[in-house]
Order: sequence, then C-alpha cells, then structure tokens
Amino acid sequence: MSVDHYENFPVASILLPRHLREPVTNIYRYARSADDVADEGDATPPQRLGELAAYRTELHRIASTAGRKPDQGAAPGTALGSSFGSGYRPVAERLAPIFVPLAATIARHQLPITPFLDLLSAFEQDISVKRYADEATLLDYCARSANPVGRLMLHLYGVADAEALRHADAICTGLQLVNFWQDVRVDWHKDRVYLPQDALLRHGVSEEDLAACRLTPQWQALLGEQVARTRALLHSGAPLTRRLPGRIGLELRLVVQGGLRILERIEQARYDVFMNRPELGGRDWTIMLWRALIR
Repeated sequence: MSVDHYENFPVASILLPRHLREPVTNIYRYARSADDVADEGDATPPQRLGELAAYRTELHRIASTAGRKPDQGAAPGTALGSSFGSGYRPVAERLAPIFVPLAATIARHQLPITPFLDLLSAFEQDISVKRYADEATLLDYCARSANPVGRLMLHLYGVADAEALRHADAICTGLQLVNFWQDVRVDWHKDRVYLPQDALLRHGVSEEDLAACRLTPQWQALLGEQVARTRALLHSGAPLTRRLPGRIGLELRLVVQGGLRILERIEQARYDVFMNRPELGGRDWTIMLWRALIR
C-alpha cells in the first residue's frame, strides 16, 4: 500500500468493517501527518528531521508505557489499554491529536511498534535520498515506506502469521512500485527518480531522457522490465486475498486488481507515462470488480 498520498489506504472504504474504521483512521492520521512533515510546506531539511524526531520520541514513549522495547509487539493476552488510555500523554501537546488516539489503538489491538518506526525512517529518508542505486536499495525503501501499512492491517485483521506477512509485503511493495512507474514525470519534477540507477545505465536511458520525456525503445524496454517485475510481485502476494474473510478479502482483491490494471494501462500506452499518466476510470473499476469476484 502506498504511503505517498495513500491511494490504497482503506480509510473511507465502505468495505472496511465498522469496528476497524477508527483504528485505521488513527493509523492513517499518524502516517499522513508524518509524510506531510517530510514532504509538504517550506520547512528546511533540519526542521523536518527535528519534527520527525519528535514523532520518534512519542513512539518510544508509547512503547515504554507498555513496558516493552520498540521492536516488540504486545504479548498475547496482555492488557495494555488502561495504561495507554490514562498514563500516556505526549511530550509535545501539539502532537496529542495524533498520538493519544494512536496510543489507544496500539494498546487495544496489541499492535507492534516496529512498523510505525519503519515508516518514520522512510519519511526521514525522503528528505535526503532522491536516487536509488539498484533494485535492492529501492526494495529496502519500499520495505519501510509501504510494507508497514500492510503489516499493521494484518494485525488488525488478526491474520499475521509469517506466510500472510510475506504475501502482504509482496502486495505492498508491488503497489508502491506501481505508483512509482505511474508517476515518473510527477516525481521527476520533485527531483526524485525511483527507477534504479543501474537499470537506467543498463538500458541506456539518461536523466536527460526523463527530463525531455523521450519515448525511446530503450525507455520502453526499461519500463517494460519494471512493469513485469512489479506484476510478478503482485501475483506472488495474491493468495493472501483469498485468506482474508468477507469484505476484507474483497477489499484487498480490488486493491491488487487496481495495481494490475494500472500496469495494463501503462503497457497499453506503450510505456508513455510522460504524457499519458494512467488513471482508473469507470470502465476500469468494472473490470477490476469482475476480476476480483472471479479470481
């Protein structure tokens, strides 16, 4: 699930069970606000990092209030709600609207702290890192910027075994990559290039080509390679969509089908994401729903 603007975060989805809407909203509020600290406004990099450091302080305080280390989830059966509900107060009161409800959600649903810290590290990285040397460094970023969202959702759903987490990671990384390939031009104007530098070199595509929006055979081969790898990731995680029950499973199948559909649209445009940024319309949603129901 993409962190950047949360196109795939099911905050307002009618398919999300009512009892999960509040905790999902609280997690979203935390992630959205921290992402905005990293990306929005005219603050300097040191100011942004300082604000995110305050977020980290609050996460560690939440963990210490629960009597556990930041890399530990709550032990099964541990009653933490009362300690969070009455004992936790943010050091910075301006952060109270974010962290008081988040602390209560973490306690009530026994969520691990690590995914929240991982998200924070990715937001900090956004401030200074604008290029990725190879696929490994890009996937490491996705593991912290996208995968934590899926992992937290699985904990809310009560399905967080090793296989489910592995499948969720594949889906979330795949969706993050879909957003990157969809937004090559948008990201370029933010001085960000998510295409691995070694892949650009291997295919003979320069950043000058990106700036000029050159739709060359080399570019088509490069993006075609990325699209194929991303599709394989989404398919590898797809078994999870059948493990989750009812509306939750349908929600996830629609999300996966949305990512796959955008990849199709990129191919149909002959990889011209410069002038033909793929967006999902009514016909796409009909196709996605049909595929989600039969696959």
